[in-house]
Amino acid sequence: MDNKDFQQIYNEYKHRGEEQAQLEAIEDVNTEVEKIIAVRKNDDDDIIAFKTSNGRELDYLTALDEAKAGKLAHVDVFHKYGRDIIRSEPDGIKENNLDQLPSF
Repeated sequence: MDNKDFQQIYNEYKHRGEEQAQLEAIEDVNTEVEKIIAVRKNDDDDIIAFKTSNGRELDYLTALDEAKAGKLAHVDVFHKYGRDIIRSEPDGIKENNLDQLPSF
């Protein structure tokens, strides 16, 4: 039987992903893809709107359409609970997680 250290291998995998995410974030600075820089939440703490690096304020449906079209950086769209949902890319960078962004 192999004596693999699965945790060590997984930690290396995560570290490589974090390094790659940092490189991609630096590369994104020079692209025309907007980034989400702030969010608006309702009383239930649900994100209901987004502010972009170009100063645009997007309602949830507009942001969803733009994310699907690849016009917003560092977000993914996935289907859950019978609907499409915007979420931060799981890139290991906590600072760009939607829940960590400032409010507007």
